[in-house]
Amino acid sequence: MGEDVFRDRREAGRRLAQGLIHYRNAKNTIIVALPRGGVAVGYEISLALHLPLDVLITRKLGTPGNPELAMGALAETGYRHMNSDVLRECHVSSDQLEEEVRRQQEEIKRRIERYRQGKPLLSLAGRTVILVDDGIATGATFFASLAALRAAHVQRLVAAVPVAPRHVPAKLRREVDDVVVLATPPIFHAIGQFYLDFHQVSDEDVVNDLEKARNALHEKGSSHADDPR
Repeated sequence: MGEDVFRDRREAGRRLAQGLIHYRNAKNTIIVALPRGGVAVGYEISLALHLPLDVLITRKLGTPGNPELAMGALAETGYRHMNSDVLRECHVSSDQLEEEVRRQQEEIKRRIERYRQGKPLLSLAGRTVILVDDGIATGATFFASLAALRAAHVQRLVAAVPVAPRHVPAKLRREVDDVVVLATPPIFHAIGQFYLDFHQVSDEDVVNDLEKARNALHEKGSSHADDPR
């Protein structure tokens, strides 16, 4: 297995944890993962660093007729990031935009209910937040999530992903306080090409990992187990 290929998301998370080891048992620090794939990565980091794990639900806003092309992204906090170039080039009307926003708001609501029993995201103001995903491709969702976290007045923001295109770490460093990216391959088509096992993650997988992370933290008796859920 090459150094730029991960066995699966859990192995990627364990390797990322080594790059974040200086945050182990850090006070006022939380791991925030992007579901679904980022949660398996974040779970392993949570175990290794003895830090609480939560999710930030951010949804790509797909362009009409080409849903894989992001015209923006919407975070559960209400933060909206728009790609003005795509909006202009694809002639997206305000009605089309709002229709897609409403559709993604419904999916965000569904996931909040499924992942947190309808409870809102914990207050992140004044905290160190480690944002985790299983990789960055276009970056639309990840960078929108970073902006949403900054708007939530976090004290320190850390970006941690196993793999990303070569130009991404420099871009991340302009946005956050600390960056850990394990692999930046010269040829990058999709995140899945860097995993031997990149199976689709289910809602049940996400819920199970969040529950296991909470239980592990409480069993360790960590003083950082401040998640009331």
